Amino acid sequence: MSQRFSESLKELNHTPWQACTQHRFINEMFAGTLDDAVLRRYLVQDYQFINQFVALLGAAIASADQFAPRVTLSQFAAMITSDENTYFIRSFDALGVAESDRHLPQLSLPTVQFQALMLEAARSQKYANCLAVLCVAEGLYLDAFDRDGAALPPRFEHAEWIHLHANDFFRGFVAWLRAELDRVGEGLDPQARAEAADFFARAVALEQSFFDHVYPA
Repeated sequence: MSQRFSESLKELNHTPWQACTQHRFINEMFAGTLDDAVLRRYLVQDYQFINQFVALLGAAIASADQFAPRVTLSQFAAMITSDENTYFIRSFDALGVAESDRHLPQLSLPTVQFQALMLEAARSQKYANCLAVLCVAEGLYLDAFDRDGAALPPRFEHAEWIHLHANDFFRGFVAWLRAELDRVGEGLDPQARAEAADFFARAVALEQSFFDHVYPA
């Protein structure tokens, strides 16, 4: 049996994928030792993805080849714009983030580049490209935060971010994303598979840059 498309992409990007899932940021969040300044920089920049991320979900919904995937993606979009958005607002309040930094911060280079990648995938109007980026944006976080037996840290800013990316709904959604990429990948010609693979690789590299850049040089 040939290797699943989603698994082959993870394997091709094994080194940067592992660098992300075992990153200092992740480990310090689990330990409850993450510096507030680092978390503040991370959340302020990450919050700037929501608008473009929802647009990417919209492009995936529009370009999907079946009705059922559109339902699943729509349900996930509803979660992003409710539970996750609420977490950001509460964390900004707790960390004393100014209104200007919540809505119009100076964007870092990795943030700008990741926004551009999501926009590029959306504008391609190709379902596989959208799925490839989504599989990184969500699958990498599941692999990073879903640690068996790991205790949650005491502060909600850490614990709830972990829980948002390690719960039954999220596990199910990531499994679905990977299976959907596998399904769609089977029907792609070599050029289209290579294009989706390129989106996947660039997304992983940008995730690593994003984690790295929230720490002072």
